[in-house]
Amino acid sequence: MAIKLATYNVNGINARLPILLRWLSEEQPDIVCLQELKALQEKFPEKAIAQIGYDAIWHGQKSWNGVAILSRIGKPVEIRKILPGDPADLHSRYIEAAVKGIIVGCLYLPNGNPQPGPKFDYKLHWFERLKLHAAELLASDVPVALAGDYNVIPTDLDVYKAERWLDDALFQPEVKAAYKDLVEQGWTDALRKMHPAEKIYTFWDYFRNSYARDAGIRIDHILLSPKLSKKLIRCNVAKAVRGWEKSSDHAPVWVELK
Repeated sequence: MAIKLATYNVNGINARLPILLRWLSEEQPDIVCLQELKALQEKFPEKAIAQIGYDAIWHGQKSWNGVAILSRIGKPVEIRKILPGDPADLHSRYIEAAVKGIIVGCLYLPNGNPQPGPKFDYKLHWFERLKLHAAELLASDVPVALAGDYNVIPTDLDVYKAERWLDDALFQPEVKAAYKDLVEQGWTDALRKMHPAEKIYTFWDYFRNSYARDAGIRIDHILLSPKLSKKLIRCNVAKAVRGWEKSSDHAPVWVELK
């Protein structure tokens, strides 16, 4: 039996709830990581999601951030809801759970704009914390997926026109280097493994008719530990979802694991 695991930055879970429920109903992914809930903890639409067969854990935050893990193959068992390394960091950007023998880390890495500045410094610091925690997860030798909106454009292949992003925090050399360091710990970038030379995007801005022109960037990634990488069958972007009316500016990314 294959397991389908997906990540989706919903860009406001209550505003986009019809889109989310439609996608969940049509595609029926088994495990889902959501980012940018933009909802208080008590405003998460648990009932609506349960009605279509999903258990959920989440970490909300008013107006910004927010992450959740959904499952239709057994309730996610929460491990942590904050990235280790900075007790003073109150942003809801990370949640981790065990689902069917897999550890799933759902993350929403800081955007970092404008750069240079404190937001960019926070992004780099957050990345260092993520690398430390990811190394510990790898050392545990259990199947792990780290899925979410990394706010990183890893290479020129992952952007429609690289020259337009040279000043953006998502495309800075330090950020690309941090992502490369993370992957080189032993993680597999699932989308790149299955589509090594393809221009493939996960985000299209609302402006300048970006989606219709396919002027996108790839910033939503699923990294797999060696044990899960061996089980990778397929991986792709549910690009059509981005074209639905009132959709998020991101599209879901999914992997299928045997």
